[in-house]
Amino acid sequence: MAHCCSAQSFDTDRPRKRRCPENGIECSEVSTRTVGHHIKNPWHWDDRGRRYFFCDDPDCDIVYFGDDDSIILKSQVRTRADDMLCFCYGVTRADALSDPGIRDYVVEQTKQGLCSCDTSNPSGQCCLKNFPRSSQPK
Repeated sequence: MAHCCSAQSFDTDRPRKRRCPENGIECSEVSTRTVGHHIKNPWHWDDRGRRYFFCDDPDCDIVYFGDDDSIILKSQVRTRADDMLCFCYGVTRADALSDPGIRDYVVEQTKQGLCSCDTSNPSGQCCLKNFPRSSQPK
């Protein structure tokens, strides 16, 4: 099993970024496994051969969009990102700022391969880069 915070394997013949159709911000590709984990009623979702991209702009109504121009809106996902830093362990920004030991805990869990960022985080990316600097040891 691959480590969840290691590089994901995607088709390297195609660009891994695409601009959001609503706000024009460049967005990264995300696996269909991640999308399926976060949408409501994934059993009604048809992902046949599509590639998806994640828009992390909190002001944008689009969360995921496909290379076929399909879109998945905030109202269609069950996971709300809002102020969440670590989806694996339910850590908010306020939690991380109030207790610097939280980051150490998440780092240790990640080193042991006990995190699931590739599915738990709507972006499919490791959350460690999102922790505020003030919560990191000096």
